[in-house]
Amino acid sequence: MSEKTDLGWSEDPAPLLRVDDGFRLDEVDPHSTPGYEGNKKSGRRDLQYCTGELDDLQERLFAAHHDEESGPAVLLVLQAMDTAGKGGIVRHVVGSVDPQGIELAAFKKPSKEELAHDFLWRIRPRVPGPGMIGVFDRSHYEDVLIGKVRELADEAEIERRYEAINAFEAELAEAGVRIIKVMLHISPDEQKDRLMERLDRPDKHWKYNPGDVDERLLWPDYMQAYQTAFERTSTEAAPWYVIPADRKWYARLAVQRLLLGALREIDPQWPAADYDVSVERERLAES
Repeated sequence: MSEKTDLGWSEDPAPLLRVDDGFRLDEVDPHSTPGYEGNKKSGRRDLQYCTGELDDLQERLFAAHHDEESGPAVLLVLQAMDTAGKGGIVRHVVGSVDPQGIELAAFKKPSKEELAHDFLWRIRPRVPGPGMIGVFDRSHYEDVLIGKVRELADEAEIERRYEAINAFEAELAEAGVRIIKVMLHISPDEQKDRLMERLDRPDKHWKYNPGDVDERLLWPDYMQAYQTAFERTSTEAAPWYVIPADRKWYARLAVQRLLLGALREIDPQWPAADYDVSVERERLAES
């Protein structure tokens, strides 16, 4: 890691968080902070410190490629159980850059029209274009998570979807889209506390959904569905990262670090002027 972004990191968290062969979700401590030696105070400080670099890289990416027919882009996929902090990632990490370079898609329950098509039909139009950072707040993985747990599709169809997802993501990677797939891993006890806070605070009542309690009763089934999805769809082109999320500040810091890593690899440069700068300077001075 560079001197600028070492801060409280003892090592690059990406390899620690990436889902590789032999990964077990039940061995991940949701309260841990892999690779980071600081605390909540330093984590918040470091998050703010690195927003400048993230903003600069995002602006360079947008300036260099947003009007091209093809070119690099970044897609951040956020999956999690309810209250795990997806909204906080969007506000505090992605929200720290220029919104004109962000494409946010929040996939809810499919409509009748969407159900009449293949599950990827509604996903494809929301893939970020060149120069953009796209964020999927929930995604095509709902169709192999909820779809599996709630038995909304049979096993044969779920298996087909794993293969379709791998092919789809390989296609995106080939086209220059850097895919960062994140599962924010929260513990059931922490989720209970966060849900209770929503009930305790009138300003949070609008965020509470009684259906969340029903989903909690299926927690082991969801964890197994995630485990299977990781095993079937964590690929070289689009690996999964599991981020412990009981500590919100750590989850935000880790996602920021993954985004920085992807943008540094792209290394976007300011585009050269397509006009004579000296001529334009003279024209402007004389105007």
